[in-house]
Amino acid sequence: MIFSLSPVKYVFFNTGLEMKSTKDHVGEIAEKYGVKIEEHRPKIGIVTASRKYGIPFVSKIMSAGLEGWQKKEIPLSIADEYSQAEDKAVKRRELSERFPKCESIINFLCCCNSEGEPRPNIQLVINSSKYMLDFIRECPPDFQISAQCCDYCKKQVAHSAQKEYEMIITGERRDEGGMRSVPRKDNTALCFTETSEGQYRLRPLYYVSDADKAWYKEYYRIRYSDAYEVYGLTRTGCCGCPISYKATDDLEMIRPYEPNLVKAAWNIFGKSYEYRAKYNKYKADRLMSERERKKNVDGQMSFVDFPEVMP
Repeated sequence: MIFSLSPVKYVFFNTGLEMKSTKDHVGEIAEKYGVKIEEHRPKIGIVTASRKYGIPFVSKIMSAGLEGWQKKEIPLSIADEYSQAEDKAVKRRELSERFPKCESIINFLCCCNSEGEPRPNIQLVINSSKYMLDFIRECPPDFQISAQCCDYCKKQVAHSAQKEYEMIITGERRDEGGMRSVPRKDNTALCFTETSEGQYRLRPLYYVSDADKAWYKEYYRIRYSDAYEVYGLTRTGCCGCPISYKATDDLEMIRPYEPNLVKAAWNIFGKSYEYRAKYNKYKADRLMSERERKKNVDGQMSFVDFPEVMP
């Protein structure tokens, strides 16, 4: 032990839908550095969690909001009631009384906060994805939506493995974007935080940029897993997860090497892939229509175009 520190325990969380290239790489790293990497798997796997609770769509926030909407069967028309109300705070209170214990779902659908203040531009509302409310109205999903597979297959497994340790070390980087790049109120650094359970979380790579990483890889001649080096992927999160906007594109890159895994991903998440493709087309069509409408308005004729008829 260096500096009288406790030994480091290395853990690989296997969700049950992992690329062979990833599992091979874990073994190669353990052998290369002479360490033991324990594999932990969830009690409820991705297939069971997806069938029981639903599958993700667009994002974890969107999935949670739509999951609540489906369970509570709240009409989408409450968004119209709210938007048309002169006193939005009064309407928000009335909705809360009509639909008790549905605060977050009401806020999600109406794009507001619990005080009734409009919040159309935050991530916690349905229209954080453009035109989503209209899309859901016109094309209701015919499958259950939920991101609980992440909770069962990743979070619960990680929390169980970590609970006996004072410090957890993970490899998140700010340049990966998303929630990893958003400072929290209690700590703006993010590379070192204390959890609510009193543990410490260290992210030693947090401020390592993409350029830093590329330099380090070249300088030390590091080889990534075949998922990067052979398949050509740029990210390897949960394989096939529909939250990734390029999930189906990545699966096509994987297909020549691991066709059975791709088939499994489509069997689990296929409805979400198809629904997202439908949403993407809907959004593109709406944007095109809006551009055409704006173009026509901006280019409309005026008396200036015909000076002979001007009074």
